[in-house]
Amino acid sequence: MKIYYNKKEIEVPVRSVSGFGKISGLMFRSRETENLLFDLERESRMAIHSYFVFFPFLAVWLDGENRVLEFRKVRSFTFSVSPEKKFRKLVEIPINSENEGIIEFLVGRRKV
Repeated sequence: MKIYYNKKEIEVPVRSVSGFGKISGLMFRSRETENLLFDLERESRMAIHSYFVFFPFLAVWLDGENRVLEFRKVRSFTFSVSPEKKFRKLVEIPINSENEGIIEFLVGRRKV
């Protein structure tokens, strides 16, 4: 899927989740797992957590047109992370070497 940030775009490989996947997300997976897309039916400010996620990841909240609203690094076993704005989609991107270019595109060269 293409996402847009600062008038630029990048292709991000994602796997859409539904049903149980929306509940479990990255829980009990390895750092080398695929990026997950949560596509909601309507806008939300729903919080996420990282219980039983054993690696840090980048949470990227998007509007309905795949424009980045905000992003945040989420550490393991964090109780709650909420976006400032309502969002329509969420992409969870594991911080690993395969996603280095995507993370650099969003965060810059500074260390995540």
